[in-house]
Order: sequence, then C-alpha cells, then structure tokens
Amino acid sequence: MLGLATVALLASCGDSGNSGNSGNSASDTSTPPVIDLGSGADYKPTLDPAHFVDAIDNPYLPLAVGAEWKYEGSSDEGVETITVVVTGDRKTIMGISAYVVRDTVKLNGEVVEDTYDWFAQDDEGNVWYLGEDVKDIENGVVVSTAGSWEAGVDGALPGIAMPAQPALGDAYRLEYLAGEAEDMFEIIGADRTLTVPFGTFDRAITTKDWTPLSPDVIEEKWHAYGVGLIYETHIAGGSGGVELVSFTPGG
Repeated sequence: MLGLATVALLASCGDSGNSGNSGNSASDTSTPPVIDLGSGADYKPTLDPAHFVDAIDNPYLPLAVGAEWKYEGSSDEGVETITVVVTGDRKTIMGISAYVVRDTVKLNGEVVEDTYDWFAQDDEGNVWYLGEDVKDIENGVVVSTAGSWEAGVDGALPGIAMPAQPALGDAYRLEYLAGEAEDMFEIIGADRTLTVPFGTFDRAITTKDWTPLSPDVIEEKWHAYGVGLIYETHIAGGSGGVELVSFTPGG
C-alpha cells in the first residue's frame, strides 16, 4: 500500500522520541483497538455502509480531494520520488463510497509503480483501507499487478489505515488477502518531534509496519497531525527512506 507513500527508527514498542504538544494526538493510555491482528481465520471485520461519512478528515490521515504530497529519498536501488494525490474519483466497495488516491513512484526519474488506493472513513473517525490497484512498470510497460486486492472480492478483507484515536501499543491489520496483501502496523510513538524538508512537526505519531509475507522487512512511519505521512524508513531488511518535501492541502 501506500501507506501514503508506500510506500523513521524503532524496532521496539516504546517511544524514545521527543515530547511535543498534547491535545488530540495519540494517547499513552492504550484502549482496545478497533480491530486486532487476529489470525487469518479469525479476522472478520464487518462494515456497515450506513456508518460511513462523506469526508476523510482524520487528522493523521486527512484525504481532502486535491491534496498532494511529494516525497524524496533513497532506496536500495537509487533515488526515489513519490507523488500522492487525492483524486476526485470515487469507487464503490462493499456498498461504501471510497476515495481514490493515486500513488506514483519514480526510481531514478523513471516511473516504476502507479497505484490507486481506496479509502473511506467511518462515523467514529477510523480510516479504512479498502484495496488497491497496483501496476509495476518497467521501461514504460506494466509488468505486474501483484499485490492488488479489493475488499469483498476473492476473500479480501478491509483493514484500518488510521484509527480514530491512535494509542501506544495498539496494532492493526492494514489489509488482508491471504498470500497477497497482509500488511500490519503498531503504534509505537506519540507526540514526537521531527524535522523534514517540508518543516518541523511536534505532534507526530510513529508506527512499526510489517508483513508476515516478508518477515525480515520492517519499516517505521511518521504521521504528523493535520498533514499525514511525513517520513518513512526501513529499520530492518532494507535501507533508505523518504521524507516529505511538499504538501498541498485539498478541499
């Protein structure tokens, strides 16, 4: 997924970051997660379209139409640039009108991935991830759509992209399609401070992201209040990361 910018340094579950402001940011008192990780057989989230709203305004993953994020950084293969745009399109999934977000990745100036992600927010403020249409590209030609999935199709199930009230220690499935899409994340930091090219943020939360499909690979992501993803990096199984260099609010 995206994560926004699917695509930054703790493998532990504690917060070693700097303190920032409090308020509506992540709490250090854990509350039961909206959904837990569960096993594949036990994971059965139930979504009611009547309990979804027409906006995505979760402060840690705000997705207003027209919003754009640009990231720059490095990977094992070279210089990476990522552009994420909330399109004006919608896709109906499981009876829910989902926002369509385009995520374009360039490696050394060449497009290597063009993905459309689908999100919706429930009336409690949780942002759900409902699937993605992935296109891996080489020399301008689509060579793979591996990792694509749609909630409700062929056993695929939705997951939480951002909880309404992030709390330390809570962990979530981001997505679930056995053998194809099994990303998970845990809230490992709250009220942290980080400076990236776009600016300094002191109400950030951090997550540890992983998948049992690639158990040796672990990433850390930082989401800033009112902006969304500002930084991500590998903390195991790879190197490099990306930082937010520009952000244009939508609406």
